[in-house]
Amino acid sequence: MLKLTPALMLAAAVLHAQTAAPRPGPAIPRLANGKPNFNGIWQAISSAHYDIERHMARHSLMQRPGPHGPLPAVQTLALGAVGAVPGGMGIVEGGRIPYKPEALKTRDENRARWVERDPEIKCFLPGIPRATYMPFPFEIVQNAGNFFFAYEFAGAYRNILFKDPGPAETDSWMGQAVGRWEGDTLVIDNSGFNDQSWFDRAGNHHSNQLRVVERLKLLGPNHIQYEATITDPETFTEPWKISLPLYRRMEKDARIMDFKCVEFVEELMFGEYRRNPLKR
Repeated sequence: MLKLTPALMLAAAVLHAQTAAPRPGPAIPRLANGKPNFNGIWQAISSAHYDIERHMARHSLMQRPGPHGPLPAVQTLALGAVGAVPGGMGIVEGGRIPYKPEALKTRDENRARWVERDPEIKCFLPGIPRATYMPFPFEIVQNAGNFFFAYEFAGAYRNILFKDPGPAETDSWMGQAVGRWEGDTLVIDNSGFNDQSWFDRAGNHHSNQLRVVERLKLLGPNHIQYEATITDPETFTEPWKISLPLYRRMEKDARIMDFKCVEFVEELMFGEYRRNPLKR
């Protein structure tokens, strides 16, 4: 009779662990046609909307210029902690975006002049992938043949096409999105962007050669793994990738609220044209 020594017992345990079937993950919801069911309201929990790269905490207004040069420090720091950027591990794989030298210089200028240049401040549409990880919820509406995103910020939306119509007729903020299924993963190929949107509040930018390939996969009923591969040969030396989880909003009354922010920026953009401008 074989004597079970400690060494044999350990070997048997290792062999069992290697051969045992993996435990199944949580079941994902599915439509009647078997496709994963992404319907619901989702939101990122991340500091990526401040800066998608890995970064330390900093003040976002330290280098804010005024119309006649840098503003006094007392003005740039007047917002205190509200004007600060919390640190974050970033969502860029590898930590850093592979900018070309001139594009990196533009990024640094954008960051220094963020308050003047960031399109979010002026309520322009956020673009892709920025719309995904802004601090606002978004809703996915899906059926057997359609997939639609509705974003709270600026009332943005996009419809995913499952038949490629060819190149976009014109460049736009949100681009043209063409989807396909790879098993349970939805792959969305986005192109036809203008060069005006940013990736975050840190001045990270792109040209109109931008292409974004998104991949969305349900990890369970309440989590999506989101990935996007960024290609722009005019701005970056090579393609790069971001990834982060998205979370289902669980409140019983969760919904997309109205945040059509144009009315909030009228004074900022057009106040100087008032017959009697407001005192600043």
